[in-house]
Amino acid sequence: MIHQDKDSCCNSKLEFNNKPPHKHDHNHDHNHGNDDHSHDDHDHNHGEMSSKYAIGFSIVMFFLGVLFANILKAEWFINNPTLRVLWYLAAYVPVGLPVLKEAFALLLKKDFFNEFSLMGIATLGAFAIGEYPEAVAVMLFYTIGEMFQESAVNKAKGNIKALLDIRPNEASVFRNNVFTIVNPEEVTIGERIQVKVGEKIPLDGELLSDKGSFNTAALTGESKPSTYKKGETVLTGMINLEQVIEIRTTKLYQDSSLAKILEMVQEASARKAPTELYIRKFAKVYTPIVFFLAVLLTIVPFFFLGDDYVFTQWLERALVFLVISCPCALVISVPLGYFGGIGAASRNGILFKGSNFLELMAKLDLVVMDKTGTLTEGVFKVQKVETTLPQDQFVQLVAAIEKQSTHPIAKAIVEAYPTNLVAENVREISGKGLVGVIDGQEILVGNAALLTHFNIAFPNEIHDIVESIVVVALSNSYVGYITIADEIKIDAKEAIRLMKSMGVQKTVMLSGDKDTITQKVAKETGIDVALGGLLPEGKVEQVEKLKKEYPTSSIAFVGDGINDAPVLALSDVGIAMGGLGSDAAIETADVVIQTDQPSKIATAIHIGKETRKIVIQNITLALVIKIIVLILGAGGIATMWEAVFADVGVALLAILNAVRIQKMKFI
Repeated sequence: MIHQDKDSCCNSKLEFNNKPPHKHDHNHDHNHGNDDHSHDDHDHNHGEMSSKYAIGFSIVMFFLGVLFANILKAEWFINNPTLRVLWYLAAYVPVGLPVLKEAFALLLKKDFFNEFSLMGIATLGAFAIGEYPEAVAVMLFYTIGEMFQESAVNKAKGNIKALLDIRPNEASVFRNNVFTIVNPEEVTIGERIQVKVGEKIPLDGELLSDKGSFNTAALTGESKPSTYKKGETVLTGMINLEQVIEIRTTKLYQDSSLAKILEMVQEASARKAPTELYIRKFAKVYTPIVFFLAVLLTIVPFFFLGDDYVFTQWLERALVFLVISCPCALVISVPLGYFGGIGAASRNGILFKGSNFLELMAKLDLVVMDKTGTLTEGVFKVQKVETTLPQDQFVQLVAAIEKQSTHPIAKAIVEAYPTNLVAENVREISGKGLVGVIDGQEILVGNAALLTHFNIAFPNEIHDIVESIVVVALSNSYVGYITIADEIKIDAKEAIRLMKSMGVQKTVMLSGDKDTITQKVAKETGIDVALGGLLPEGKVEQVEKLKKEYPTSSIAFVGDGINDAPVLALSDVGIAMGGLGSDAAIETADVVIQTDQPSKIATAIHIGKETRKIVIQNITLALVIKIIVLILGAGGIATMWEAVFADVGVALLAILNAVRIQKMKFI
């Protein structure tokens, strides 16, 4: 455990300080804020408190002392006060001294009211009134609890560490007519690398081989191998399964998708959920209150009991009160619960940028989705060509201007009709299409709204075509169209059903595609409301309208993280679908679903709900037991042993409850 954060108890251990090897300077500033934590973590883990030998010594001394005094009734031990004090002091120092040092360090920072000072005062006071075993028990079981927590945190980190384990250590680069093994960080953009069967891809790149089969489980959570074709992008950490392949690098190691994901996961525990922040604030107020109540519990009875007042009796009650009051169970288990949720999500191919988004996902009422690439495959194929020109000439003209676009429809046309023609002065009319010049003729390629924008007449039948359509005009005259088809994802309908089963009240689809297509997809998938023909700003307007219409609801927007950046930022939770290879998705979205499966949205909601349920259970458990034992302690019924249970015992129960999420199965 680390305790250097004065604003929280037992929380710093949840920070994710593992760093990739050979970190470049570009990440120095980013990680600098954690440097002190990392340093303290090192000192602490290799210092007195986490020393197994020291703890083992304290355990042996403590239980031998209890054995001699209470079971064997050894007179040489019971009747020798000096020996008993020294014996229990020897048991106390290895586990108590680190806590006292923490209390003193925080005192120098003018932070007196914390769990360390409470335990320090309580245990030293217990020594003063002769309660030696109880004093040792408080510190000993607290330290054992710390070890349990460390184990629980490591378990929660397990899924995230899997990402660290897939970082490749070497790359086979083609230099000087031979493949040379180098560190991945030494490879530049555009170099050719070779990956053998069973090896990890060391850098993001373009596949040069005809095809390749890869295990992407560590990145996406999917165990099924994925097949990639020549020219497609493959990512760092994928494992080559079938044959030797070659790749041309497109990114430096430190800019790879894996590096960005690791950075994002490392930051996740720094973004606290509102419940977590509230608990920390609560602990800061609660601790000084119980401290002063303990002082009053010692002094006030003197004015009412007179000669019957026994100072040691009321001091002991106050010391019990102090031990019980330690807020560790709350401030350990709450962040651990959220951290466990983040780890469970990463195992399922879902990356949360912070525990605050886990909490928001648990309360989602409305889910607004893009269509293309979210609910549909986003892989378009040409279906039909109608033109007044010779077909070969027509498709070559259209492909020439579509080469300037990254839209999936444009890519489908270019793939179907490769061309050497070059379009000049190409410009985009937002939400409508492209305008350019080929061989001195102006060409317009886009939707019907583009031709309307330029006052170019076209047949009314175009409005009746359901499929996605690209309408074309040449020299201010309509010359034809191309229809494109996209397929609904196999789990899209199930995804909507699962979301509703998870408590989502309303599903909305917003698309820039034709309204007829949008309505068709909505009907087939079971979406409640669908609007098509929207420009990017139109999607923003619709989400703003929903936020006004449902002011108390939490709204998520699901998109590709590139074209939908404004609306992703506007929503309460921005979710990027299939965002593994998209820098924009990782930068813009709050939650990144690393596969193209919309059903993972429901999985993310389920994880959020289970995490929140565990956190609430832990808060309730800690508060109820502490309040009961506090009352019993003030009344002299609960002893220091009950106080130990109310503090350390409850913390252990909360930790065990928090790690349950790691074993859960989600929809």
